[in-house]
Amino acid sequence: MLREAATRTTRLAEGIDAVAPGLLWMKQTRTIVAADAHLAYEDVIGGALPTWSTTDAIAILLSAARMLDAREFLFLGDVIHGSRMSEGAAREVQAGLDRLRAVATVTLVAGNHEGRSRGVDVLGETVEFARRDGWLLIHGDRPVHQGERVIIGHLHPSVRSSGTSAPVFVAGAQIIVVPALTSYSEGLDVCSDDYFEALQSFGVSSRGDLHVVAATAELVYPLGSLSSLRQELRRPSPPQRRYRRKFLRPDR
Repeated sequence: MLREAATRTTRLAEGIDAVAPGLLWMKQTRTIVAADAHLAYEDVIGGALPTWSTTDAIAILLSAARMLDAREFLFLGDVIHGSRMSEGAAREVQAGLDRLRAVATVTLVAGNHEGRSRGVDVLGETVEFARRDGWLLIHGDRPVHQGERVIIGHLHPSVRSSGTSAPVFVAGAQIIVVPALTSYSEGLDVCSDDYFEALQSFGVSSRGDLHVVAATAELVYPLGSLSSLRQELRRPSPPQRRYRRKFLRPDR
């Protein structure tokens, strides 16, 4: 399959770019969209680890804001891993968000990990959805009226091959799925039947209508259509010739 060249950003739709390491850039409103940051993950699960996921996520967002001259950060749900966290972790999350607010407006869309409280104790004000540049931005754990152009997170899209995985964007005319910002999730394989079934709730009827862009720390890689990618990754590998090591001896 012919790939386009890897770049720092690549277009997903008119006025919308995928940006390494997995952020969405909406040019008209100069908005950086981040999905599924799961801040304070280490504290919420009870692990005896520093909450470095919070520090890393804030650093990534600030770096992107400097590069793009952003006016807004929009979190697309699951901003935190859960609302039950220690006071210290809560202060770290709040301090991180305040650092972002010193640079640009911050909008927090609530997701399922914010729970019934919608994360108010830690995050303060959250919203259920936002509209930017003609798109509806929601977390993605609930279906919407078909016909809306939606940008969602929630599904943690990834591509898997030979035991490895990488976060990806999935984009079509009516939907864009943003990969998870957290580094703790392997994600849901976009080539799986479960992933396609989840997209059908948003009016997607064909894998051929979607294209996939993988993200690394520095670059994004257009991978072509989802149908072509799925076919290629599921193609049986050719049999490998067994390698036989040769030993060199000084008498031969």
